[in-house]
Amino acid sequence: MPEVLFVCVHNSGRSQMAAALLDHHAAGRVRVRSAGSAPADEINPVVRAVMAELGLDLSREFPKPLTGEAVQAADVVITMGCGDVCPVFPGKRYLDWELPDPAGLPAEEVRPIRDEIDVRVRALLAELLPAEG
Repeated sequence: MPEVLFVCVHNSGRSQMAAALLDHHAAGRVRVRSAGSAPADEINPVVRAVMAELGLDLSREFPKPLTGEAVQAADVVITMGCGDVCPVFPGKRYLDWELPDPAGLPAEEVRPIRDEIDVRVRALLAELLPAEG
């Protein structure tokens, strides 16, 4: 089973949305984790709200610290604005998704970020689990 790790600075917005969306679309066929290089105290409440609009509940989620073990366990590591903080291990696939940070933005500005993440997550899922034939 492929494993994907989403990393952003605070693990309170982009990486949490990406993890929830991939977990939802993969329906148990991909192991999904998220982490932050400098985790916040809680998930951005606006992020929780815009994810709830899609029926995805982040109320039990919390920001998690980035560890070398998490990176080493992942097949694909997707960074979102954390620069060179993420440790690099040979044989891993690294992608950098440049997306605006939702911190401090109102819901109407976070929704397009969420929707762009959803498009990218669906494309990633199609690569990880090609349609059988």
